Amino acid sequence: MLRAPRPMMATPATALPAGDDWSYEVKWDGYRTLALKDGARVTLLSRNLKDATRLYPTVARAVAALRVKAAIVDGELVALDDHGRPSFQALHHQSARAVVFYAFDLLHLDGRDLMRAPLEERRRALARVVAGSGVLLNEALPGTPQQIEEAVRAVDLEGVVAKRRTSIYVPGKRSAAWVKVKFSARQEFVVGGYKPTAAAAFDSLLVGYYDERSLYFAGKVRAGLTPHLRAALLERIAPLETPRCPFVNLPSGRTGHWGEGITEEEMAVLTWVKPVVVVEVSFTEWTRDGSLRHAAFVAVRDDKPAREVRRE
Repeated sequence: MLRAPRPMMATPATALPAGDDWSYEVKWDGYRTLALKDGARVTLLSRNLKDATRLYPTVARAVAALRVKAAIVDGELVALDDHGRPSFQALHHQSARAVVFYAFDLLHLDGRDLMRAPLEERRRALARVVAGSGVLLNEALPGTPQQIEEAVRAVDLEGVVAKRRTSIYVPGKRSAAWVKVKFSARQEFVVGGYKPTAAAAFDSLLVGYYDERSLYFAGKVRAGLTPHLRAALLERIAPLETPRCPFVNLPSGRTGHWGEGITEEEMAVLTWVKPVVVVEVSFTEWTRDGSLRHAAFVAVRDDKPAREVRRE
C-alpha cells in the first residue's frame, strides 16, 4: 500500500535565481495536492495529508486514467472560472466551472521510490505518466528569469517557482533548492482575535504569523469580508475564544499612520481566540513597523497548519 510523504516546500524569495542549473515553472494559485494511484484505488491528499478525494471527483477520474499501476504525483488543484482563468475564490467556494490538476513532480512509480532521483529525471518520467490522461503537466518555462517573470506577470498569474535541476525531493522540508517568487503581495496568516460589534458580529479580524514558537501580530483585516463571510467566520472562531491575547507583540503602544497598531486601551474591547484558523490575505505592502498595509480577506485555508505560517 502506498504511503504519501509530506510535500516538499519552496523557500520564499523576492527575485528569481539565475543560472543554467535552475529551471522555472508557473506557481499556480490553488491547493497543493498529492495524488496517489494504487491499482484501482485513487486518493487525493491535501498538504497536511487530509483526504480530499470525494471533493474533486473529476480530478480523481483523471488520476485513475494514468497508465501506471502505482504512482504518487505532486501538484496543484486549480479552479478555473467562467473565462478559463485560475480562481482561488472559486476553488474555495466550490463554484468553479472546472477544477484541474497540474502535476509537477513524480515521487513513486510502480514500486520504485523516485524521491532521491534528480528533478530532471523525475520530470521526464512524469511526462510519460500523465500523457493521455486528464492530468495536466506543469511544464518548465523557456527563457531567462526576466523574460519568464514578464510573461507570467502579463497574464496575471500568481508567481514562479525556480527549482534546481539536480535537486532531490525532501519530504516535509522547506528547501533552498526550490525558490518561490510571488508577484502579488498575498500570504497566509493565523487568526488570533477579532473586534466585535454590538450586532453580534465583528468589525475586523486580527491576524499574525509565527516566528519560531511565538505568534506576532501583523494587522487587522476588514476589507473583503461580506456579511455572509463574516457570519461564517464568526461561527467558526467564536467557539475558540480565550481570555489571553496570543500575540507576543501586543499592545503595540501606539497606532501607526495606517491604523495598523493596537493600543492598550483598544486591547480591552477585543476578543481573543486560540490561533488555529488560517486565512489567506492580500495586501499592498509591509510597513516599516512590520504590519500589513491595506489588508483584504481572500479565503480560509484549511490546507495550511497554523504552526507552519511564517512571514514570507
